[in-house]
Amino acid sequence: MEVDEPIIYETQYSDSNAKQINEEIRQTYSDKADQEYLIDYPTVYIIDQPGKQSKYRHDYTVYVGETIDIQRRTLEHLNGDAERRTDWQGLKEADNAHMFVIGHKHFNKSLTLDIENRMMQYLSSVDAVSHLNNRRENAQRMYYTEKEFRPIFNKIWDALAAKEEYKYLFPARSEIEKSAIFKASPFNKLTSEQIEAKDLILQRVREVFDKNETGQLILVTGDAGAGKTVLMSNVYYDLAKLVGKDGEKFSLVMLVNHNEQLKVYQQIAKKLGIGDEKTVLKPASFINHYSPDDPVDVAFVDEAHLLRTQKNQGYTSDTANMLEDIRLRAKIVVAVYDKKQVLSKTQVWENNSFEKLKESIGKDNIIHLRNQMRIDAEKQTIEWLNNVINKNVIGKIPEDSKYEIKVFRKPQEMQEAIQEKNADQNNGISRMVATYDWEYSSQSKPKDGSKYWQVQEGDWKMPWNYQVDKPRKTEDGISYKDLSWAEQPVTIDEIGSTYTVQGFDLNYVGVEIGPSVKLVDGKIVHESAKSCNKDAVQYRVFSDGKRSNFADKLLPNELNVLLTRGVHGLYLHAVDPALQKALEDAAGENRVIE
Repeated sequence: MEVDEPIIYETQYSDSNAKQINEEIRQTYSDKADQEYLIDYPTVYIIDQPGKQSKYRHDYTVYVGETIDIQRRTLEHLNGDAERRTDWQGLKEADNAHMFVIGHKHFNKSLTLDIENRMMQYLSSVDAVSHLNNRRENAQRMYYTEKEFRPIFNKIWDALAAKEEYKYLFPARSEIEKSAIFKASPFNKLTSEQIEAKDLILQRVREVFDKNETGQLILVTGDAGAGKTVLMSNVYYDLAKLVGKDGEKFSLVMLVNHNEQLKVYQQIAKKLGIGDEKTVLKPASFINHYSPDDPVDVAFVDEAHLLRTQKNQGYTSDTANMLEDIRLRAKIVVAVYDKKQVLSKTQVWENNSFEKLKESIGKDNIIHLRNQMRIDAEKQTIEWLNNVINKNVIGKIPEDSKYEIKVFRKPQEMQEAIQEKNADQNNGISRMVATYDWEYSSQSKPKDGSKYWQVQEGDWKMPWNYQVDKPRKTEDGISYKDLSWAEQPVTIDEIGSTYTVQGFDLNYVGVEIGPSVKLVDGKIVHESAKSCNKDAVQYRVFSDGKRSNFADKLLPNELNVLLTRGVHGLYLHAVDPALQKALEDAAGENRVIE
C-alpha cells in the first residue's frame, strides 16, 4: 500500500525550545497543511539522550510518546514529570537531549498509539538503546485506517534511518527484525486469541490477590510457534507496571530454562526497567535463593516443559519437581507448557502425575493457544507439517506461495542454500540444524584428533554449535556474549541442535535429519540406538525404583522442535535412504535440489 511521507521535525529538548515549538514549526514549514499535521493533529514524538559514545559502543536513553498537543505535552514533561520522576529529571538536565516530532496527514488517535507501540518494539530491540522510558503498552485492535499502520510506520522508520548522525539509534529495519529481542518483545501486537488469553490471566491474578491465595497455577499450552512466549512477555510487562492496592508494585520473577532465552529476557527487563538478574533467572537459582516463607507475587515460567522432575547437582530439593517448588515460592505461577517439546528424561513427569496436576487446577486455569504464529504458511502446509510430526506420515508437499519447502539430495547443497538465504539479511537469519545423532561433548575433544565435534555424512561435515572461534564483538561492536547462538554471525558455519534453537525463530531452517529417523513401511520411526542424545534415550530410574525409557516420545519431540523453526521456509535432507526418497517423491521434481 502506498502512503504519504511523514513530516519529521527535529528540535533540542529543553524548556526554552518547548515554549516556542509551535512557532518554530510555523517558521520551518511554509506549507500550512504540514504545520497543522504537527501542531493540531495527533503526533508521535521521540526524545533521545546520547550517553557515553565510542568507536564500538553507542548508548542512548530514549522516550517514546504520542500527543494531541506537542507543545503542551513537552512542557508537562519538562516541568511536572521532571519533578515527580528521576528519568524525566535526567532528560531535563541533559544538555544534549534531542526530540523528533512526527506527523502524518492520516494520523488519528488509534493510529498514533499503534505507531508509538511499534516504535517502542523497534527501539527496545536496538543495541544502542540501553534505557527505553515509557510506562505503557498501547497496541490497538481494529480501526478505520488500521491497514495503513505498517506502511506508515515503515516510512517513518526508514526516514529516521536515513539520517546519518542517527544511524546507531535507527538501524535498518531488517537488522532489528531478525533480533531475538524483537521477536520476544512485550510490544508485539497480540492477536485476538492472545488478547483473550491475556485478559483471562490478568483476571485470574486479580482473583488470587483478592482471595489472598497462594500456590495457584495457570498453564498456557499450545504447539511450537503458537505465540506463547510473546503472550508471557506482554503479561509480564503489564504486571511489572501495575501498582497494587497498597501502593506497592507486584513482585515478579521471570524464569527461563535456556541460556539463550535468559539473555533475551534479561536484556528486555534491563532496557525497560522492569527487572534485573535477581528477577530474570533460571528456575534452579530461583528455588535456591527464594523461600516459601516469603513468596513472590507472580512467577512466570517460559517453556515449563523443560523444568526438571529429577534432582541433579544444581537442583537438590526433596520435592524433586521444579514446578511444584516454584509454586511453593509464588502466590501464582503462570507457566507455558508444550508436552511435544519435552526433550529429556529428566523433564518427564512420573506416571500420570502431570494429567492429575491439570485436573487439580481446573480447566479454567488452562489456556490453549491454537493459532500458528511462527510459520508464515498456508493452511495446507501447516497440515502437512502436522502430519509429519504427529502422524509420522509424509504426504505430497503442497504448493504454497508464502512458504518454501525444498528437499536436497546432498547436505552440502542444503548448507550452501542456507548460507545464500542468510546472506540476504532483509529476510532475517537462516541456520542449519540437525537431530542429535552425532557425538558432541563440551568437556573434551574428539578422540580422532579433529578440532571439532561434527555432524558428518560422507565427505560433508559441519561443526556442532558453540565450537567455532568467535571474536569478542561483531563488526557492529555488539558483544557476542549478549547474542543468542543464532544471532552470532559466525554460527552460519556451525550446525545447531534443539538446545540452541528451541524457542527461537529462523527465516529459513535447513534440517539435517540424522540416522535415528527412518522410514519403515511408509511410517517415520525413531531408532534410539542411532541417537547420541543420552538425555532422550537412556533409561530413567524413578523414586519407586522403576526403570522407564521415553525415547519413543522424546526423539519425535526433538524432530518437532527442529522442523518448526522456519518462518518462511524449511529445507530438508535425510541420512536414511528410504526417508530421503519419500521426501523427494513428496516434493516433486521442482523442489528437489541436486
